[in-house]
Amino acid sequence: MRVLAAMSGGVDSAVAAARAVDAGHDVVGVHLALSAKPGTLRTGSRGCCTIEDSHDARRAADILGIPFYIWDFAERFTEEVVETFVGEYAAGRTPNPCVTCNEKIKFEALLEKAMALGFDAVATGHYARLSVVDGVPELRRSADSGKDQSYVLASLTPEQLSHAMFPLGGSWKTQVRAEAERRGLSVANKPDSHDICFIPDGDTKKFLENRLGQRPGELVDAETGAVLGRHTGVHGFTVGQRKGLGIDAPAPDGRPRYVLSLEPVSGSVKVGSVAGLGVKVIEADRAIWPSGRPLTEPTECVVQVRAHGGIVDAVAEVDDDTMTVHLREPLRGVAPGQVVVLYRPDSEGGDVVLGSAKISGTR
Repeated sequence: MRVLAAMSGGVDSAVAAARAVDAGHDVVGVHLALSAKPGTLRTGSRGCCTIEDSHDARRAADILGIPFYIWDFAERFTEEVVETFVGEYAAGRTPNPCVTCNEKIKFEALLEKAMALGFDAVATGHYARLSVVDGVPELRRSADSGKDQSYVLASLTPEQLSHAMFPLGGSWKTQVRAEAERRGLSVANKPDSHDICFIPDGDTKKFLENRLGQRPGELVDAETGAVLGRHTGVHGFTVGQRKGLGIDAPAPDGRPRYVLSLEPVSGSVKVGSVAGLGVKVIEADRAIWPSGRPLTEPTECVVQVRAHGGIVDAVAEVDDDTMTVHLREPLRGVAPGQVVVLYRPDSEGGDVVLGSAKISGTR
């Protein structure tokens, strides 16, 4: 096949491209320029899409002997990912920008351009497994559970997955780094990126305040209604947050307070004890079915609400594109705006993704 390898400049995408070459495909490497003003150098494992990253990707392509290009997706990335992220926080929700990026950039914008240029598939360095069962794609957890990225890919459609390749899905990260070393790839020991790529200093609150300004409101005790303090905007908080609340007086019982809910219209941030964080029912909308098989009856499944963690057994039922998930055990820190992903346990390992939806409310 003609394969477009998305090369971020990291070790995973470099080895994924190398494996696509080894498989006999006609591979072309492409680095996505996602920032209008990219930094020159990375700071350890923070940030991505720097000029250094593009150079690392080019050097890897040279070693593999494949053509290499840089495509400017900065404007679309800003519109689809950054502005959506800011808008969600302004509305009191907690988004996952990696989910949005995979959905809107890597497997919508990039895939559309690849298909228009005659490519058959896009290969990425994601840790997830993909197979075809009865003619439809099936997305599963990776062999390396600690690196599994099926959660951030669960918003992809069957059509998008039918043109996707995840060459690293059956490998562990240690194996990938060792392979990169053997191949002479300079990125073999490059640190993984973490946090939000477009906030390289990790200060999300400052980033949002620069975009949204200050929107003062009150910190309110969820049980008594007492005003405990003031804040500069609900966008500075997330459900489940414990630190940085700006409350001087301790709780009557001396235990920590947590953010329980955000009310962007009134500007209220309600806080309370950890007991108030327990969620038994998740309501979500915009259901997506990666294998094209929507649930038609209540279904036992495993749900995940964060990229790493927040996993519990549940029963899910769907009405049109609205999903209701009844958890077998309470989960803490579940916030509107997050994505809930449903998995079917697999006796052979690597749970299968059934569907995903955006959380709209909890009970």
